Amino acid sequence: MIDDHAFEAFLAPGVVPRDVDALFPLLQSANVIQALIALFRGGGEEVMIRLAVLREIAARADAPEWTPQQLQNHLSFIDNTKLETVLKRLREHDLLLWDGERRLYQLSGLARMILSSLSNLVSFGNQDDELGFLFSQIAAGDAVGQLNSETLTNLLARLNELESFFSQAVQSGSEFKLKAAQSRLDAAQKWMARGTEILQNLGANGFADDASWRIAQKIGDSQSRMMRMTSVFQNELAKISRQRVMLSDGGLSSSELAAWLKSLSIEKLADVCANQIALTPEPFFALPDVMVDVAETFLERDIADKKVSTMPPPAEVEETQDVPFEYPSQLQGLTNMLARIERSTTLADIVVGGDFSAASYRYSLLTFLGEQNVDADLAALAEQSVEVLHEDTSVLQVVHQNEVALMTSGTIKPINNPARSKLDGV
Repeated sequence: MIDDHAFEAFLAPGVVPRDVDALFPLLQSANVIQALIALFRGGGEEVMIRLAVLREIAARADAPEWTPQQLQNHLSFIDNTKLETVLKRLREHDLLLWDGERRLYQLSGLARMILSSLSNLVSFGNQDDELGFLFSQIAAGDAVGQLNSETLTNLLARLNELESFFSQAVQSGSEFKLKAAQSRLDAAQKWMARGTEILQNLGANGFADDASWRIAQKIGDSQSRMMRMTSVFQNELAKISRQRVMLSDGGLSSSELAAWLKSLSIEKLADVCANQIALTPEPFFALPDVMVDVAETFLERDIADKKVSTMPPPAEVEETQDVPFEYPSQLQGLTNMLARIERSTTLADIVVGGDFSAASYRYSLLTFLGEQNVDADLAALAEQSVEVLHEDTSVLQVVHQNEVALMTSGTIKPINNPARSKLDGV
């Protein structure tokens, strides 16, 4: 269990970790986080060995329980001492369960969930398959009714990153960046086509909340824009092809030369360029920011009929007056009834009357009894020396009057107030 005091070095003074929205869900799942820390802490080789041991134990589905001797025989490629260390760490963090009576090992439910998630990550390990993994998480969450807006937000963020990458490739005008972006888009399109079907199924089944519905709309818009990037790439590459410079009669183009240069190592490029590149003097006497200011001045001077945008004049509007809020008449009526109570009275006799809305309003006003900081209009009600006593909330009182069929049973009785008793006796 993670101690809240451990966060004092990270959080501002007076901030409680469980009051932070970003930390609260992680603290609620501290057991999962601790298991992941135990599994992945240490060097890369240690993590690999732990994962290999877990995967081998989980691979035997027909007989999920293992004796210590079976584990040693099956994992004989690991040193016995190191194997005992790994098994001890897995047991301490509830990834591996040990039945002392039967002397058998078996994986915990948490370990199987971690291995299942890891299996999905490994199967979608390529960079071009990242969208497939995110879409698979959405489809799986919807299938089991555990889809939340956070999963959709991760997908939307990744789509926005790809869209920005494609836009930068177009703006660069580089043939190599355009071809790289086109290759990424081709790999992403197969997942976006499947993702469109998944989102359509989500729309048919209904989203969990309005936030998820809005995020799904943004995902669809982003996919539509990226689908249109194919024609943009083709047009830009066609423009570059028409502007391609031929360097010889043999048909060698500047793009082919650039591609060849990119394939060379740094050492080879240095040998090719040795004594071939002339030195270019740098104008240290001119500051870059000064050059930019001078250039902007000349550009603004050469613009003819420069237009200046102005705001339209303010429109005349009618002045509005605030309408003072007035409490309904039931407030004064309820206050008068409570002031006349001399013995215990059922809650229904005080609340029910008129129609359902009036009864509901009277019932809500009873919560102000005994309150100190209330509006002036509610002060008379709050000062009444009565209290509400609720009986068993699972038992409802039968009323069938004034649009009220059933209500919570309870009583209202006067409070033994010496000041009030003295006044009553006068």
